[in-house]
Order: sequence, then structure tokens, then C-alpha cells
Amino acid sequence: MIPKTTDHRKAVSQAQALLKKCTTVHGFLASPTDNDNYRRIWGRDGIIIGLAALMTGDEDMIAALGDTLETLAEHQGPHGEIPSNVDLNSGRVSYGGMTGRVDADLWFVIGCGEYWQAIDDDSFIERMLPVIEKVAFLLGAWEFNNRGLLYVPATGDWADEYVHNGYILYDQLLYLQALRTLHHIRQQITGSDDHDLRTRISLLKHRIQANYWFGSDEKIPDDVYHEILFEKGRKAADRCTRQYWLPFFSPHGYGYRFDGFANVLASLLGVSTPSRRRTVDDYIERFVITDEIKLLPAFYPVIKPVDKDWEDLQITFSYSFKNRPHEFHNGGLWPMVTGFYVADLALRGETEKAKRYLAGIHGANAMSMDDQPWGFPEYVNGSDFSPGGNRHQCWSASAALMGHYALKGKKVFRLHEDNTPVQ
Repeated sequence: MIPKTTDHRKAVSQAQALLKKCTTVHGFLASPTDNDNYRRIWGRDGIIIGLAALMTGDEDMIAALGDTLETLAEHQGPHGEIPSNVDLNSGRVSYGGMTGRVDADLWFVIGCGEYWQAIDDDSFIERMLPVIEKVAFLLGAWEFNNRGLLYVPATGDWADEYVHNGYILYDQLLYLQALRTLHHIRQQITGSDDHDLRTRISLLKHRIQANYWFGSDEKIPDDVYHEILFEKGRKAADRCTRQYWLPFFSPHGYGYRFDGFANVLASLLGVSTPSRRRTVDDYIERFVITDEIKLLPAFYPVIKPVDKDWEDLQITFSYSFKNRPHEFHNGGLWPMVTGFYVADLALRGETEKAKRYLAGIHGANAMSMDDQPWGFPEYVNGSDFSPGGNRHQCWSASAALMGHYALKGKKVFRLHEDNTPVQ
């Protein structure tokens, strides 16, 4: 049941306490519970938790991000792969399930840059630079055709039990931020500008702007990846034209469901424009968000048994099928994703709206699980609003801290570029 009201101070205190509980000498655990493989050091989870930790200014939690990065770097794969997760008890290192986790590598580079900026210690980044450069080389290889966008296989990122693949927007946005971070590191360490990398960053930003937003103009934008695919995709996209950023495209065509995380990152990372931000905000308020609780879903609308994607969705899972309608990635409501949205709204000066979504995060985190309050669920069911997934999920706690400190003027990403106009 959703609590009618949640005390803000208590919510922040409880969130910080859970982050402390997830802190080990090796870095942040995804969760202190023993369910599945959550009690491990995760690339993606650890960096996201760490970004919130940096915003708090708490020295112990900031140090835990450094420990997380050290653990991941120590277990880097032979081609540059950053682990999806590391089990320090058994020594087992996972680089993914059926496929590797592309976003673990992206978050790692971003996390190294953000931590370095926070601690102002060049010895850290000099030690990490060979690891980062190896990751950068691997990411370049994952472009496959050397045309600037990463190709991500099915199950290759955080939505690892969902049915999207190809040129996924979420990963391109993280790639953009990873390259920005790499450019800044090289510039500071060498004292010179990497013009080639700067050009790649500019081109990637324009490719994202051109390929993932359908306007009504007849002219096909510059930097379109494949003109015929783009034109066919635009003609088939009536319901999302000029309303939100598209989630992915592949050789088989475009995907059309609303990707909550990607749309938030497009704004937070400066790829969007004021008019597009307002358009996405309006779409969220009119179609995506419920009156019961202000939380963003992973994807919208849900895939149902009558939909053509249902058959593929049913066989895409690791341990057991989680994606029934309104659950997990299939319409589940995520505090973690909403935490980034609160940070984005706060950065844009949308203070009252940010507070409403932060209240949604607090309400979700306060839900009881296993007859105990403050369950910090992984997600909330998008239909009956019951807590779902794993209990004491640390990045649900980090969402509360991220939102709280964003409203105090702290930024999630310290390394950033000014917006450039959409062409």
C-alpha cells in the first residue's frame, strides 16, 4: 500500500542509512539482501549509487564509490570489458548473461570522471587511465561499422529482460557522456585538446538529435543513419511523432514505446532543447503518470499477451519471468529512474514538479515488504501499486538522495557541455 504521506526528513535519513548498509570495503552492493545476485559489486548499480553519494558530500560514501571503481577495474576483462558484477565471496566475475552489458562500461567511464572531479586527486585518474582507454577502444569496436553509434544486443543493458536491441537511445546518451568524460580527462592530463575526439562528440550529439526524434518536416535531417529506415519509421510513428524521444532502431525498424530513462537522460545530458523538454514533460503528465503515485515507468505502454512482442518477452529472462504487464521493465514504476527525473526537473528550475516526483520516490521507498516498513522496492507495480522486485534496493535509496540534493542545487553530472542547437 502506498503511504498517504511520507516525512521527507525521515525518508532521506532512511535512504542514507541503506546506502551505509550497502557500503563494503570493496564498494557498493546493489542490495544487502541475498536474493539472486544482488549482494555483489555491480558496475551499473554501483556507479548510479555512487553519483548520489557524491551529491551528499559524505566522505565514507564518496570513498565507497572509489572502492567500487577500483574493484571493477581490478576485474576488467581481457578486451576491456568492465564487469556487470563481481562476487567477492566466491570470486566469480560476470560480464553479463546471454550477452555482455554495454552500459556497465559506459557508467564506469562516467563514474571515474565524476569521482575524480569530486576528490580532486590526479593520481586516481592517472592510475585509472589505462583501464579507461582500454574501455574506450572496446566501445569503438562495438560501433562495428565505425559510424558513431553503439550497436547493443538484446539484453545488453539495464533493461536486460526486455525486448529492445540495436541502436538503443539510452546507451547512445551514456556513450556521449562517456566520450565527454574521456575528452576532459585527456585534456586535463595531457594539457592539450583532442580535436578528433571533440569532433566525434559533436557528431554523436547531432546523430542522436537527428535519429531519435520524429518531427513533421518533410525534409530528412542531416546525420540520419539510414534514410529509408528513418522515413519508414517516421511514417509508422503517428502516436509518438513530436512527443518523445524514440527508444531504438535496428535493421528491422524503429521501436516506439516510451523509454523513461532515455527520455530523462536526453534532457539531463543537454541533448534536448527547451521545446522538446516541455513536449516530453507534457506527454508524461498526460499519458504516462498515474494519479496514485508520481513515478516513471521503465517503458510505456505495457506489452500485453495480445501484443506481437509478448512471445519474445516471455522467453527473455535470467532466473524467472518477471515482465508480466505492469511489472519490472514492462510498465513497472521505478524510483531509480524517477530520481534522475527529479534531478533534471530541479536543474531546469521546475521545483514544485520536482518535489512532487520526489514525494513519489519517498512513498515507494516507505512501502512495507516482508512485513517491514521502508522496503525500498526495486519497482512498484504499475497497476495495483504494490511493491515489486527485490527488497532494500540501494539505487532506490539513491534516488531519494539524488532528488533531495538536486533540489539543494547539487548536480548529478559535474562534467558537462553547454547545449548546442538542434539542427
